[in-house]
Amino acid sequence: MKLLVLDGNSIVNRAFYGIKLLTTKSGEFTNGIVGFLNILEKLKEETQPDAVAIAFDMRAPTFRHKAYAGYKAQRKGMPPELAAQMPLLKELLSDLGYHIVTCEGWEADDILGTFAKACEDKGDVCMIATGDRDSLQLVSDKTTVRLATTKFGQSAVTVYDEAKIMEVYGVQPKQLIDIKAIQGDTSDNIPGVAGIGEKGAGELIRKFGSLQYIYDNLETLDIKPGMRAKLEASRDNAFLSYDLGTIRTNAPIDTNLADYIPTAGDPAAAASLMTRLELFKLMERLHIAPGAAVAQADGGDAPSEALPVHEYKDGAAILAQCEDAGEAYFLPVWDGERIEKLVFSGDFAGGKPEIAVVPVTEAFLKAFLGSREIKKYTSGIKRLHRAALRLGTSLESPALDTELAAYLLNPSGSDYTVARLAAEYGVSAAAYEDAAVQEAAALKGVCAALLKAIDENGQRELLETIEIPLARVLGEMEESGFLVDREAIREYGEQLSAAAEELRQEIYEDVGYEFNINSPAQLGEALFVKLGLPHGKKTKTGYSTNADVLEGLRDVHPAVDKVLRFRTLTKLKSTYCEGLLKVIGADGRIHSNFNQTETRTGRISSTEPNLQNIPVRTEIGREFRRFFIAPAGYRLVDADYSQIELRVLAHVANDAQMIGDFKEGRDIHTATAARVFDMPEALVTPQMRSRAKAVNFGIVYGIGAFSLAKDIGVSRREADDYIHDYLRNYQGVADYMERVVEEAKKNGYVETLFGRRRYLPELASSNFNMRAFGERVARNMPIQGAAADIIKIAMIRVRDRLKKEKLEAKLILQVHDELIVECPEAETEQVKTILAEEMAGAVSLSVPMIADAESGESWYQAKG
Repeated sequence: MKLLVLDGNSIVNRAFYGIKLLTTKSGEFTNGIVGFLNILEKLKEETQPDAVAIAFDMRAPTFRHKAYAGYKAQRKGMPPELAAQMPLLKELLSDLGYHIVTCEGWEADDILGTFAKACEDKGDVCMIATGDRDSLQLVSDKTTVRLATTKFGQSAVTVYDEAKIMEVYGVQPKQLIDIKAIQGDTSDNIPGVAGIGEKGAGELIRKFGSLQYIYDNLETLDIKPGMRAKLEASRDNAFLSYDLGTIRTNAPIDTNLADYIPTAGDPAAAASLMTRLELFKLMERLHIAPGAAVAQADGGDAPSEALPVHEYKDGAAILAQCEDAGEAYFLPVWDGERIEKLVFSGDFAGGKPEIAVVPVTEAFLKAFLGSREIKKYTSGIKRLHRAALRLGTSLESPALDTELAAYLLNPSGSDYTVARLAAEYGVSAAAYEDAAVQEAAALKGVCAALLKAIDENGQRELLETIEIPLARVLGEMEESGFLVDREAIREYGEQLSAAAEELRQEIYEDVGYEFNINSPAQLGEALFVKLGLPHGKKTKTGYSTNADVLEGLRDVHPAVDKVLRFRTLTKLKSTYCEGLLKVIGADGRIHSNFNQTETRTGRISSTEPNLQNIPVRTEIGREFRRFFIAPAGYRLVDADYSQIELRVLAHVANDAQMIGDFKEGRDIHTATAARVFDMPEALVTPQMRSRAKAVNFGIVYGIGAFSLAKDIGVSRREADDYIHDYLRNYQGVADYMERVVEEAKKNGYVETLFGRRRYLPELASSNFNMRAFGERVARNMPIQGAAADIIKIAMIRVRDRLKKEKLEAKLILQVHDELIVECPEAETEQVKTILAEEMAGAVSLSVPMIADAESGESWYQAKG
């Protein structure tokens, strides 16, 4: 038989520290559990064991503690975030049918050793999984060790057999005990021989074979006098260390491998616990579906009997009944961008509940989507808006989008499908083979659960007046797209290539030979060996040539500046020229996808391609805006908010100084510089204003002295002084920074002016860096999130105003705080007025909201 035995404590520690902190909505930590189960599944896939045993340490002292009081004395306790997960992990493992092994007075290592010995005696195979090298001494012809390590920030597993140990250490597995007895082990507080480290210990054992032999022949062996003296002085500690470091193979545990074959466990209990812990991806991986037992365990209702599934030939009857009911619960089944069918849940069969599967015809879909009398409860309404537009109609009366509601409730989620939400909210339904039918059967229950939670959070207005209307705007923007000049992009790509090639040849001349500039290893060799430039420590992969390193050397040698420019040119060509050419539609326009449920702050993101990431920081990058154009006879109108996040900060912090500056129309960065540097505004230099600007925006993002110093090129102490002087002058901001963190710690989340929340489990972490991250987010999210909400409101207002005034103009792009409208030339001035007015009027704060609008034939011209 093949036995897989895991060192439970070691693996869960690797898992805990290898995955970012995860929690449920209620605040239970889960990252250790998630990581452990993922590792376990991967190990099973790789090893295909017949039996699985999972060994854990117990809190009681072991025989080693009794033999040596200092054993592991310096070990820090388990972090509370992990300690809270341990009983849940063990419970879940048992529910999944695994056997957990503990033994009072013995360590998990001894349990591993006992299993290894039992397998050797019976001719079975033992495969040990651990993150602790101590277990390598157990390797034999029947036992291998899978050692989990971290290399360059990435987890890796190395399989050790006898040959591997000889290759790495030059000894037999058992001789590793002798090496440890001499070198000691600081992590376990095993003393070893004072003054002899890993290298010396390894040389001694490779040369003389064993600790016992060395001490039996200490006076006659060819050993340097100094080392002999160290060995003599630590004789007792050496043998004590040998005893402490030897893994026992006789722990009193059951070693009958047949007893460790995984059982069916308790699927209902596992499903219930995993649902509570929101481990939905793992449930899918383990083929665990929440069923009746889940609902009952969570206090929900048991699933009703399966509803009949009726496949209709057309949707006429369904349409009429939905209009009579005034509502419809349905899910679309997509085939690419085409809706293949709609699956309804309702009282259609003579007033009796059923699942209705309706094939889609253009006439039915147009009538159903466009009906104002039918409130629509569904999922993914942005996509439905686009489908309606292609039919020449619009999606009317969307009442609930489960994706949007779930996103508001859990912005950190990665999956908002109805099936996932049914599991998350304990909504049960009878089992159906068809996935769409299964989701439709749960849809009503999911909608009810989501709306209940939305109301409990006070987020109904946020959902119904911002997110649901915004989906229509985004759908229209995606369908419209943005016209581009394909030939100009191609020509610019050729220009970039030619410029990059010219730089390449100059770099070769500077260095003296040709090499692959895109290879970090070859570039490092050229700059730091051939040219002898200053460099950091060399690693196994060579010298670092990242942007930060090269920026620091830009003025040291002309080749460095050329390399940086070369990288810029090649990236622009590959990412933007080649990338944009690939996604131009048949209509000559780029149709980006705007993601409404992607970011934790509420910001809209853009993909395929990311039009929000078009480079603007350099003139060469800004050139790309020239290729986004208006059709002949049309113009682009571009408007963006002036310092929206600082205005939000002034409002939420109720800072009198900042509010006064904005109300009086003063330049906020000049005003800040005048206060921080204590001088009249007329004497503020451009450099002072630039530094004040960095502090202003840095404060919004919770910047520290280290990062600010790096950004503005001053010492850390100077940067720290800037921050302190800033907070001293803007007391409202200083008070807000403290208040918002305290409220977040108390509530477990922060929220925007509009009720958008972000949960912050990091604030409860025992890890300083994690808590510091949580505090930065707590300070920033209410500001950045409110700015995101305001631009969303503005988008809705602009779109509706354009429609109300019956203009041909249409909103085609949003980039952070900027909106772009395409319109006929005759509508240009009217559209500029609409943009400025609707953006300024999107929200009423204690400071004015200002948006300036410009126009042009291209994005470049309109942006000014």
